[in-house]
Amino acid sequence: METCGVKFGTSGARGLAEEMSDFVCCVYTKGFLGHLAATGAMRPGMRVAVAGDLRPSTGRIMAAVMRAVQDSGGVPVNCGRVPSPAVALYGLEEGIPAIMVTGSHIPDDRNGIKFNKPTGEILKEDEEGIRRQVVEVDKDLFGSAGNFKPGQAVTAGTAQQDPATAGPTGEAAERYVRRYVEGFGPQALAGVRLGVYQHSAVGRELLVRIFEGLGARVTPLGFSEKFIPVDTEAIRPEDVALAAEWAGTGEFDAIISTDGDSDRPLISDERGQWLRGDVAGILCARHLGADAVCTPVSCNSAVERCGWFPGVRRTRIGSPYVIAAMLEATEQGARRVVGYEANGGFLLNSDLELDGRRLRALPTRDAVLPQVSLLLLARREGRTLSGLVATLPARFTASDRLKDFAVERSQAILARFAQGNTALEEAFGKWCGRVAAIDRTDGVRVTFDSGEVVHLRPSGNAPEFRCYNEAATAARAEELNRLCLERLRQMA
Repeated sequence: METCGVKFGTSGARGLAEEMSDFVCCVYTKGFLGHLAATGAMRPGMRVAVAGDLRPSTGRIMAAVMRAVQDSGGVPVNCGRVPSPAVALYGLEEGIPAIMVTGSHIPDDRNGIKFNKPTGEILKEDEEGIRRQVVEVDKDLFGSAGNFKPGQAVTAGTAQQDPATAGPTGEAAERYVRRYVEGFGPQALAGVRLGVYQHSAVGRELLVRIFEGLGARVTPLGFSEKFIPVDTEAIRPEDVALAAEWAGTGEFDAIISTDGDSDRPLISDERGQWLRGDVAGILCARHLGADAVCTPVSCNSAVERCGWFPGVRRTRIGSPYVIAAMLEATEQGARRVVGYEANGGFLLNSDLELDGRRLRALPTRDAVLPQVSLLLLARREGRTLSGLVATLPARFTASDRLKDFAVERSQAILARFAQGNTALEEAFGKWCGRVAAIDRTDGVRVTFDSGEVVHLRPSGNAPEFRCYNEAATAARAEELNRLCLERLRQMA
């Protein structure tokens, strides 16, 4: 299903905000709800939770989504501006669908809609079911630009307000905060000095509440009224400089942050060095005592080399693939099943007991669990965060992307590498050596005889071409990433 340039997939609908008209948003939302009805997961009068991030177009799109819920026979529940995992948690606990309006980490000229079934995120089979839906929309409700005529959109005041009233003090937000404070205890992080880089993340207030609730001494930093596209896989130079500046004061044991919809974490060590998301994922899995770890092919191979986990399952990139692997691991008898992505988003598929407290499963991408876990693991082992990272095998990753890069251009480059080793060695061999192995699970991931890795793939939710690299030192990974991106520019 594609409407007016807006793309649809397992991340939901995503496109330029001006192209995500009210009409387009209604079509996609009705398609999702129609699929749920066809599979028995949606019934007349059912509540549907709706939330959004802080970008300028989000309020309008939320109103369009709520009108579509209403027109589909549902009752929209306005959860306000809360993190994606918070509205997903609310939906799971209530057994109702949950919809999040967000463009995640991408600039605010774009936006998107994420769909969650009453049982969790949509998967690939749901995507196909949604695409097959035929929906009815009254075009007379819309003006020439595809937006509702005055008086037609649902407002926050007409959506159900009780118990999930809007924003960071509503029930969806409160449950999210309680998940961590009750799951780990009010003194779990007593004495930890923590900086929270708030910028324009929708969870910026909740992060402060959660970590203060765990006993940490929290200092809010970098609040912004303007939307800032923080990408946890391709960290902006400005954010690198900010973390180093704040850490230079010596006041913090760590600095934490998230992307726009607060489902992907950033966490820095005491020196202000942002940790890679896949490194944070390994350490979080260790703290939780995971016996099955599911992670995409783009993530650091230290997860296998460390020897901490009985089972590691590699998947295509995207949380639906990680979730499918987690479900399979659970069905096969694993008891502590987790997943994580290169962006740091962490998924928990098992209820866990930790120090006599219960932490319930949340099988959707989450930013807070890895942040809490790393701080607790460092405390348990008597290490700084940098010392904790040093316990891992010496495998370092770097990633970046070519922006405004059409998918067709990305696919044309990948097509050159489809026939064998020669083209790959011609492109990258002078830096990396001869090809040792090729993995085409998602894009092309090449391991060279030097042990270095080049992984290329188009982004699934933006016009970008991503390049991931792995090497024995951080400096070499960064250098290799820079060289590979320059080579790709030359090939475009």
